[in-house]
Amino acid sequence: MRIARFSIDGNVAFGAVEGEGTVESGGLVLDIIKGIPYTDFELSGTKVPLSKVRLLPPVLPNKVVAIGRNYAEHAAELGNEVPDVPVAFFKPTTSVIGPGDAIEYPSFSSELHHEAELAVVIGRMCREVPRERVKDVVFGFTCANDVTARDAQQREKQWARAKGFDTSCPLGPWVETGMSIATASDLTVQATVNGEQRQLGRTSDMIRSIEDLVVHITEAMTLLPGDVILTGTPAGVGPLNVGDEVAVTIEGIGTLTNRVIKRG
Repeated sequence: MRIARFSIDGNVAFGAVEGEGTVESGGLVLDIIKGIPYTDFELSGTKVPLSKVRLLPPVLPNKVVAIGRNYAEHAAELGNEVPDVPVAFFKPTTSVIGPGDAIEYPSFSSELHHEAELAVVIGRMCREVPRERVKDVVFGFTCANDVTARDAQQREKQWARAKGFDTSCPLGPWVETGMSIATASDLTVQATVNGEQRQLGRTSDMIRSIEDLVVHITEAMTLLPGDVILTGTPAGVGPLNVGDEVAVTIEGIGTLTNRVIKRG
């Protein structure tokens, strides 16, 4: 099931996405969910065309835990070694935007990069999750763009500003809840800018698996329903300029599209 979060007539709700097509092409409807999707829920039977609503970030995470250098070719393209342990960092909730929202080019950077990523959405509160239980705490998967101020990342010795600025974490267009971890572990991930392909990789190329990452992160902290793990980006990252349209497409999930604008 594809679960979207949306607003209509000033109200915010979750809905199950039904039909065939894409956000842009139409043909999709939302069956409004009674309650929140992390617990047992019912479909209301009240349906609205997706074209009549504004899609929001599919979740409002308490935290986004991102993993750096989880694809060997990406580490190499930036002149980095593959780390001995997963490199984890946070993106604040204020960085999260949804499909169609604008990425604001930060004033402190002149080198903005796209990073297409598979995002794991957590479905229940969990801590110290054993590998065999990871499947029980994953709610589903969505597309993410770990937008990065590359010059600030290289200039500053930690990544809080470079990867945590407002609008640096597009998520969407919805959460695919019917996908197994095994399936999610071998999907095509790609990014295009103005229709030109920039990134093309597979989640099977990740150095640390989805299970590895959930185990590693929950050794240190409690994850809550709606929290998001970004699993790293394949090679091919590159510049974004004001006016560019960047799209992240993940096989079996969908396409997340955002445009870059000047801040202010």
